[in-house]
Formats: sequence, C-alpha cells, structure tokens
Amino acid sequence: MRKLAGVLLMVMFLSTAIQAEEGMWLLNQLEGLNLEKEGLEIPLEKIYNPEQPSLVDAIVWLGGCSASFVSGDGLILTNHHCAYSALQRASTEENNYIKDGFLAKTRAEEIEARGVNAHVLQQMKEVTDDVLKVVKKVSDPLERDKKIRERIKTMTEKIEGKRDDLEARIVDMYNGKQYYLFVFKKYQDVRIVFAPPSSIGNYGDDIDNWMWPRHTGDFTYLRAYMAPNGDGAKYSENNVPVKPKNYLRIASGHLKEGDFTFILGFPGNTTRWRTSNSVRWNLQNNYPQSIRNFSEIIDLMDEITKDSPEGKIKVANLRTGLANVLKNYQGRVTVMNKTNFLQKKIEFENELMAEINKSEELKTKYGTVLKDIEALYAQLAETKDKDDAIQAFNISGTLLGIARQAYSIAREREKPKAEKDPGFSEKDVERNVEQLHLRYYGYYEPFDRAMLKRILAQSKELPDESRIKGLDYVLKHETPSIDEFVDEAFSKTKLADLDYAKSLFSKTSKELEAENDPLINLVAAIYDEADEMSKSSEKFNAAITELRKQYIDALYSWKGSTLYPDANSTIRFTYGHVVGYDPADAVIYKPFTTLKGVIEKNTGVEPFDMPLKLEQLWKDRDFGRWMDPNLNDVPVDFTHRCDITGGNSGSAVMNGKGELIGLAFDGNYEAMSSDWQYDYDIQRTISVDIRYVMFITEKFTGADHLLKEMKVTE
Repeated sequence: MRKLAGVLLMVMFLSTAIQAEEGMWLLNQLEGLNLEKEGLEIPLEKIYNPEQPSLVDAIVWLGGCSASFVSGDGLILTNHHCAYSALQRASTEENNYIKDGFLAKTRAEEIEARGVNAHVLQQMKEVTDDVLKVVKKVSDPLERDKKIRERIKTMTEKIEGKRDDLEARIVDMYNGKQYYLFVFKKYQDVRIVFAPPSSIGNYGDDIDNWMWPRHTGDFTYLRAYMAPNGDGAKYSENNVPVKPKNYLRIASGHLKEGDFTFILGFPGNTTRWRTSNSVRWNLQNNYPQSIRNFSEIIDLMDEITKDSPEGKIKVANLRTGLANVLKNYQGRVTVMNKTNFLQKKIEFENELMAEINKSEELKTKYGTVLKDIEALYAQLAETKDKDDAIQAFNISGTLLGIARQAYSIAREREKPKAEKDPGFSEKDVERNVEQLHLRYYGYYEPFDRAMLKRILAQSKELPDESRIKGLDYVLKHETPSIDEFVDEAFSKTKLADLDYAKSLFSKTSKELEAENDPLINLVAAIYDEADEMSKSSEKFNAAITELRKQYIDALYSWKGSTLYPDANSTIRFTYGHVVGYDPADAVIYKPFTTLKGVIEKNTGVEPFDMPLKLEQLWKDRDFGRWMDPNLNDVPVDFTHRCDITGGNSGSAVMNGKGELIGLAFDGNYEAMSSDWQYDYDIQRTISVDIRYVMFITEKFTGADHLLKEMKVTE
C-alpha cells in the first residue's frame, strides 16, 4: 500500500462508496456503478439483458478459464495457456503443438480439444428462499450444511434432467447469505483452430509470468460445435459449428492511455471478506508449505524429463499449472509481508469490535465472532501435519490418483444414506469414467514412480503422533525399502490399462481389495484416516461458514455497506481505465508494450526465443493496419485498472462501445495480494492487445480466413 495505510484503507474498503474501478460485480448490480460517467458508451441492456441478445451471450466459460465468441460460426478466442491442456493432449514428439503451434486452414483440419467444454449462460436468478427454506429450523452448522447441499443437488438435478448438455450450478454469495442459480448450455465438441507457437503464446514463460513489462501473445482460437439439432453433443464428424446468440466484434480504432475498458468473465476465488485468522493461516502455513511442495515437484519433474521429449510433453500441463500457482503464492507472501497486511487486518478488526461493543445488542450478536473463528483455526492447527501429509496424496501421481478415486467412490456408495456425501452422484461418476482417458495424457511412468517415492519418504519423517498409521506396513520395516516397494508396485499394478481402470468404478470396496493391486491396497490402507480428515474438514467448513456470515453481518451493521460478493467462478463484470503504474521509487511503467520490446528481450534461447519470421516482420516494418500511430509500432500487451483473479484468464476486454480490444491473461506481481485486498494505486490487469492478436493471425501466420470470418475489414 502506498497512499492509504492501515485502518484507513480497510475502512474505505468497506465504505458505502466502493472505490472506483474496484469490484467483481454480479450482472444485476451494474445499475449502481455509474458506468456512463466512467466512459461506457452503450446502454446497460446491451451488456446484460435476459430478454434480448446482449454481450453476455457472447461470453464463454471453459471451466477454469474464460473466453468469448468472435464469429457467428462458433469461433472462440481465449488465452494460449487456457488451451494448453488441449494442445498437450493433441501433441506427440512428431507434432508438438505446444512448441510449434497449430493452424487449421480449413474446418476439416480442426482437431479435437480433448477435455474442453464451452459453457454458455442461459439463465441467472437468485434462489435464496428456495434453498434456505429447508433449514429454517436447523441451528446445527453441520446439519444445515448437509441439508443445503442436498437441496441444491435436488434443484440442479431437476433442471438438468437426463440432458448431458445442460449444467446447473447453485452458488452461495456472501458465505451463504444469498444463493444464485446459473444454468449453462454445455457444448462438448470443442476444436483447436489456431494456436501460435510457444515462442509467441508463452514468450517469457516462468520468468515473465505475473511480471510487467510483458511481451506475450497469450491467445488461441477454438471453435464450438453442436449436433445438427442444436444439442451440445460430444465430438462427431456430423456436428456443425455453434450459432451463438451474439458474438464480439473486433475493435477498429486504436486503444490509448486513459480509455475506458470493461471485462466479462468468470473469476475463480477471492477472500476479501475473510478475517485475520484466515490471513495468518495462509501466510504462515498454507502458502509457505505449498511453495516448498510445488518447488520440489517442479524440480523433480524437470530432472526426470530432462532427456525425454515424450516426458516433457506428458508433464507439461501439470508443470505449467504448478509453476503458475507457485509464483502467485510467492508474490502473495512477498507483498503481504511488505505491506504488513496481517497487522493492518488485526487493527481493522480491533476497531470493528470497539464499535460493536458500544452497543449491547450488537455485542450480544457479534461480540465473540472473531474469538470463535480463532478457536476453529486453533483446532485446525492440532492435526495440521497429518492432514497435510494425507492431502499430499492428491498430487502423488496419475495411477495412485485413479486408484484413490475408484476406491473412494466404492466406499461412498456403501455408506448409509445419513452419512453419505450429499453431493455424491452416480451421474458424476459416469462423467468421470467417460473423461478418465484424459488423465492418461499426463501419465509418465518415471515421474509417477518418483512422486510416490517422494510422498512415502515424507510420510516416514512425520512425528509418531502425526503418522499415517495405514502406511505402517510400508514404512515401519526396513525391507523392502520405499524404492523397492514402489518399483514392485508399478511392476504389478494393472492401472496403466485404461479399460481395466474403467472397470474398477463399478466394483465394491471388497471387490477392489480382492484385486490385490498394490496401488489400490495403498489407498485402501489410508482410506479411514483420509475419511476422518474429510469429515473434520466438513465440520470445520460448516462452522466457519456460519461464523463468516456473522462477520459480514457485523460489517453491515457497522458500515451499512453494499458489498460485491467474493469471486466464486460465476460471471462477473469489472471495469477500469488503461493506465500504467509506479511500482517503486523512480520507476514508472507505461501501459503499453510493443513488438520492439519483444525484439529487445530475444536471446534465441527459451523462453525468449522469438521466431525469426516475427523479427523479420519488425525489421521490414511490415505491420499493416495493426501499427499504433502513437506508438509507431505494433502494441503487444497493455495494463489497465480492472479487478480480476484466476479464472478470468481469457476474458474478453472491451472498450466503451462493447468492442473487443484484448484478452485478460494476468495480474501484476506487485499486487499479488489482490485476492485479499484491492489496491487502486498498484493493482493492474495485464491483457494481450487485440491488435497483436490480429497481427500474428494475419501477418505472421497468414490466417486471413479467420479475419474474414470475424468480419475484420480494412
């Protein structure tokens, strides 16, 4: 924090006048934002209108990323890193689409984006009363949580029926104060149209990730297909391109500093309304441990795959994901410590409680809420070492993960109805089995073996009071050693066979145990302890949710605020202006980077190995219509004040006219605590400029047919 400090910032953060350009707003909150004054040139109903086509109809959710339709034939633009898993699954040593890129010159050449679904919003409405009517007389947090989840399951299953191209989600806002229903049409046939080589789409890789100045062409084209009757059918040669209700038009003018921008997308998760207890837990426990863990795993996979092109392709998606989160967490720790964020949060809470205690009524309602939250975190700390060790098995290799999933499903089926997870669904099991083959695209046996050896070795070092007792049969004996046990397990397991793995999901736990597969035996041995941890986690989550709801009520009672809800992978609107920032004393960052900067970073060695053709285009100044007259160059990326987080990757960035001017793909390192707190002065969204996207599409690749399809004219 640079201009507002401590408690003052927190107070302003909760004031009735939310700071301009802050917030990830629900679509039904736009009227209160005074967007015309900020620079919006189109009426609000052009952005969101449940009765008529609007810009929202052009927005696509890819599950973990955002995207948008850019033609009337289902053409989609998103980030390169959002299509990374699809590129990895389609790649071989002979055709490495990650490294070399891909272009379909005709629709017949487009290749399946395995595992990618395109969700398009059909309906959004508040359903709070319908959800909470089942818990009006229920006070126990765990029972409330279970009944609410059961109610949500009943409601969503009724909407979806037997259709597999319809997806209903009911999501809580403000820790359960409100519930919203989102219904999506799910197009299950998505294909890769054009992806630039990694030397453009991932230029700078880990080094430049989260950094500014940035020079990455982070974009890829996909296309959504449907059955001839309009169903969102799975991949078939008979399918036809989707005809969306609306699609975005490419901006024809030039973007400049100070211009208004807005984003529609699906931000993942933020924690802005959490207390200091949550800050402390993450800052002192979760983030440091994850940083160590992910760093070790990345080093391990790099060592194992250093001489294997096949191995590099197999682990590419996992490595990229881990590296991205790793740098994010490193940035959070750095920024939160630098700004003394935890202490500021404590000071704010002290002021809140001082105000609460002035009123007997408020003191009775909220006087112990912070102490009650603190007590829950203290309980969490008591089993942290063992819990962490058990959770580490979630990232312990492909085959063990499949064994764990199959065995857990069998045990869940066998539970009495009263104990069964309300979210358990045979329909979901069927979907998981259908998608099981996708997991094998990331399976590289040497890495799988090494991951299991690693987690067993770590488990062996746990203090006796925290040990996983189910592993005693492996760890309490000198022979066989961990290495010998794992090597023997992989020589005997049949889980590398996809058909065999699929057969496991219909078996009982006893039948699975009778298979005598060493990896199934391992997950069976630790199941009871993992299930006990899961139950404790459910109890904690139910209790903390109720307390966090009280905390928000306390904030309302103090400030009377109208707050935007934390992000939760639901569609949101955010806005701001094109602007640079000052990250440190005597350092000024401009809001645009250019092709000249790409040239300056070029070393000829990954990750700064720009293609020779791109360099020649710059030398020849063959920019065509994509040169910015003010920059005298092709713009590459730009920064602007828009409030985003993970999940917004690939989001359409639009100007005041609602035209597409870029794709959001990152935040800046100096504001890595943004999930916890918005900072007007320093927080920026980094987006790839649509002019660079068009320049690469036309001049570098020669994909004029795509420009024609998008109706991009001279």
